Amino acid sequence: MKILDLNKTVYELVTEYPELVEIMQKVGFSSIVNPKMLRTVGRIMTIPKGATMRGLDLETIKEEFEKHGFSCK
Repeated sequence: MKILDLNKTVYELVTEYPELVEIMQKVGFSSIVNPKMLRTVGRIMTIPKGATMRGLDLETIKEEFEKHGFSCK
């Protein structure tokens, strides 16, 4: 299982695991597919912060990651 450190920025995680873009888009992070957003906001935003801003349930996001072979720490 791949380990996701939720303290890392979205940019760092996507750089390490490019397949996260599709998963994140599926759970509600629609702007993740915009390369400019990823390079700017993604460099300071973490998944928990983004979930809070978008009103998304972090546990649901973690469950979706687990379905795709990721474990969140």
